[in-house]
Amino acid sequence: MISGIVTRPKISHAAFAGLLAIPLCVWAAAPDEIVSTASDQQGVAVTIYNDNLALVKDARRVRLGRDFNRLAWREVSAQMQPETAQLRNVSSPAGFRLQEQNFDFDLLTPQKLLEKYVGREVGVIRTHPTTGAETRETATVLATNGGVVLKFADRIETGVPGRLAFTGVPDTLRDKPTLVISLINSTAGPQNLELSYLTHGLSWRADYVAELNERDDQLDLNGWVTLTNKSGAAYQDARLQLVAGDLNRVRDEQMPTRALMPMAAKVAEAADMQQESLFEYHLYTLQRPTTLAENQTKQVALMSATRVLVKKEFLLQGDNYYYSGQYGELGQKMKVGVFVEFVNKGEGLGIPLPKGVIRMYKKDSQGNAQFVGEDRIDHTPKNETVRLKLGDAFDLTADRKQTAFQKLAGTGRYNYVYESAYEIVLKNAKPEAVTVTVREPMPGDWTMVSESQPHAKAASGTAEWQVLVPAEGKATLTWRVRVRY
Repeated sequence: MISGIVTRPKISHAAFAGLLAIPLCVWAAAPDEIVSTASDQQGVAVTIYNDNLALVKDARRVRLGRDFNRLAWREVSAQMQPETAQLRNVSSPAGFRLQEQNFDFDLLTPQKLLEKYVGREVGVIRTHPTTGAETRETATVLATNGGVVLKFADRIETGVPGRLAFTGVPDTLRDKPTLVISLINSTAGPQNLELSYLTHGLSWRADYVAELNERDDQLDLNGWVTLTNKSGAAYQDARLQLVAGDLNRVRDEQMPTRALMPMAAKVAEAADMQQESLFEYHLYTLQRPTTLAENQTKQVALMSATRVLVKKEFLLQGDNYYYSGQYGELGQKMKVGVFVEFVNKGEGLGIPLPKGVIRMYKKDSQGNAQFVGEDRIDHTPKNETVRLKLGDAFDLTADRKQTAFQKLAGTGRYNYVYESAYEIVLKNAKPEAVTVTVREPMPGDWTMVSESQPHAKAASGTAEWQVLVPAEGKATLTWRVRVRY
């Protein structure tokens, strides 16, 4: 051990917090500050966008002095973008102007307080383990990096040898995020002020719960808005609005689990959320005030629809790579996808649906709702089709192979002509017959030479067949196609 230096074992942050004693332990504003808290609030409005962004409008009634004022606006979002903050005097705008604003987000903690006292004196209080008598010394804080280094009159010690006493809290440390605004005001007395700013930490998403009927041809759909507040502030009885759409935002070059929603009963009052067009987006307004508590997730009803007509599809999707080469076997026991789709129209629907996840349920033979799949939808206008992939069918499989391949023409890089033939055997273990859509993307300029059943040209580069597969049986689809590149 180096002479004159006493080392002590490190202690945890929680234990360290209990060693601090501040005679002026309650945070106090600077003498020249006018402090505004949430108790001055006349109303608050929050507009939340899709991309972890929100606009907060905080209206308060504050008593200002004439001419120069230094206003400490407390209980703002800890993730405020201070460059977007704008303070307006609603009641007396004439002669009201801003000079400077500072966002103090360096919050008071034992560690932060100690860091602010580097180079300054603190009191060190020790308690005798037997008698309980207290002794007090004065020490200078030399460093706080990775531990505490204290300089006493006759020695240097590391670690915290007792309780530390501080004479006060520096003005730059706040117990809550605070926007400090220097302003000129022409009229003394109570003023109606409104602070608006953009902030991170507030987000929303749409979640949907759907239940299929026994025949898979209808569903009941409930939509919810899931709100999450991690902004570091609470918004009491806020007017809440949500914007659905993809806004363009300027981003820095470098930027710093969802829970499964349980099955819910029918939404009683989905009309709580009203929607309207806003520029090229859609605005949803909650028709009653709601409180967004700090570190809280809450759900608000968005929409509800019953007996929505559904189309169910079994789809086997192909690929285009095997039309220009010789391959043979292309897959055994291939999965057949299960899709459902419905049109966004009718009673309860016919509104713009914000992007989100639709979770699908279906009742079993005992009447218990079971989860059968989920898919994500994009923003969906009214009258558009919503298509969901729920998974792969257990009882349907397919074997695909190339039965012939021939190069008919082509040299160099262009004017290649290939002719190839294919066979797909679809197997159905269900007790009822099903129809499977076989979709094949066709490359280049293609011509169907022969086929076991007629195809439909779904698009310029896509051929589709609707193949009926008997119960507990199989069906074979064959085709030959000529492709020119």
